[in-house]
Amino acid sequence: MRPWTSQTGWRADPVAITWPDAGYIRYPWTPDTYRWSQTARAIGRDVARDPEMVKTWLQCEGTWFVGVDALPTDPEGTIGGVPLQGPFTDAIGPRDDLHPAQLSITFPGYPRPRAGETDAAFRYRQRRDAAHMDGVRAEGSPKRRFFQERHDWILGLPLTETSPGASPLVVWEGSHHILQAAMSQALSPHPKDTWHKIDVTEVYVAARKTVFETCARVPVFARPGEAILLHPYLLHGVAPWQAAASAPKDGRMIAYFRPESTESDAFITRQK
Repeated sequence: MRPWTSQTGWRADPVAITWPDAGYIRYPWTPDTYRWSQTARAIGRDVARDPEMVKTWLQCEGTWFVGVDALPTDPEGTIGGVPLQGPFTDAIGPRDDLHPAQLSITFPGYPRPRAGETDAAFRYRQRRDAAHMDGVRAEGSPKRRFFQERHDWILGLPLTETSPGASPLVVWEGSHHILQAAMSQALSPHPKDTWHKIDVTEVYVAARKTVFETCARVPVFARPGEAILLHPYLLHGVAPWQAAASAPKDGRMIAYFRPESTESDAFITRQK
């Protein structure tokens, strides 16, 4: 990683590359990435059938397998002896601290209500794709939001061949600029060691509203062998499954890596 440091000492760039204004990159098919995806699919199929994994991760009335840290990848992203390789490696650099990859699977009918989800939250999932910025956690009752994890990047790797309407990833182009500014506004007045305790609810909700009003919503369809790299502040979500969409019995499977920052105080970002 090559962090940028401002004149005031704030850590700035949360990633190792210069991001396009849209805040995401879709990488073309390569044989190395395809080999990884097919190995991960075969292993992921067994993971998704494991009774304990099903009990833990199958949500939304059987239409979403959440699968946090469910794929047995090693700290470098290798799975089943196949290394994580592709054009994205030039952007993110080598890592030896990756968490086990998330195995996110959606099935026909998604979304259905998630256990414990309010009517308002379910409507948001239906109408706004459950749009969120990773790392902002809701806690308590009523729910309040806190920025508790700061990631360097989010890498999505499709594992199954589907049609475009099978619950694709959705992004709001350029939304990372707005959310960067919001988090800076909320956190910069406070000591760094208290940032994870600062209530960012109002600032976050207002910024998200601005994103919906000003940024283009873009479904990002990709196939096995391709990859999608997201800026960690980009608003993103999962679209509902369209009636005419097609996918194999394994469902729409995507593996995600979202490593936490190697810098403990790396929450505030420079505006670009």
